[in-house]
Amino acid sequence: MREQRVGFIGAGQMATALAQGLIERGVTSPEGLIASDPAAEARHRFAELTHGRVTADNRQVAAEAEVLFLSVKPQQLDAVLAELGGHIPAQSLVISIVAGVRLAVLTQGLGGTVRLVRVMPNTPCLVGLGASGYCLGEHATAEDGKLVERLLSAAGIAFEVEERLLDAVTGLSGSGPAFVYMMIEALSDGGVRMGLPRAVATTLAAQTVRGAAQMVLSTGDHPGVLKDRVTSPGGTTIAGIQALESAGFRAAVMAAVEAAARRSAELGNG
Repeated sequence: MREQRVGFIGAGQMATALAQGLIERGVTSPEGLIASDPAAEARHRFAELTHGRVTADNRQVAAEAEVLFLSVKPQQLDAVLAELGGHIPAQSLVISIVAGVRLAVLTQGLGGTVRLVRVMPNTPCLVGLGASGYCLGEHATAEDGKLVERLLSAAGIAFEVEERLLDAVTGLSGSGPAFVYMMIEALSDGGVRMGLPRAVATTLAAQTVRGAAQMVLSTGDHPGVLKDRVTSPGGTTIAGIQALESAGFRAAVMAAVEAAARRSAELGNG
């Protein structure tokens, strides 16, 4: 697949991370990359890290990009849509990573025939380990879907879902990193409670979570199967599992995902 001309409306951390991933995977080149942002600091950082071109002119980016990412904050979106509406070339694909904003809102703002894709990424995209969900707008094609999956795979993994399920994606992988950070912190606290230095405990905790996650992804085995393999009869692990079960660990994590997903739906409905 040939290199794409890629543009970003908004040059913040997520946009910069995605752009770096696209360059590293050969999806685009620094010469094919352009981003706009009203903040000079954001433009400078984007240019420094990607070597792409930057501007304060949103319409310039829209005119040049074959693939246009909307990566602004939700409170900035109305002004951006008003500026870009009617100025998106017919051949362009627009990908929105604006949290909580429905395809219907984007379509109304940009024009009814624009090819749109809505994406829910997460912050591990910043280190190339993102977990994203996406859905296609009415005028997006199957080829657009394949392109979006390739683009998002430059910063992790991606799954196509129905738009109604993007709130669940938000609750799971969008908010999930915060839940995992809390678990890492709690594991570290446990290590400190048992005498380990804080730096050692935190590093061991983070590496343990990283390694366990990689085991799930690499083996394809059910997490319960992997759990059983390290749970000896009458051993240390089963004693710890009993403590987690007594504290309602699983129910608490499930409730956290549900609460985050419901809140996402509330925000999306205004």
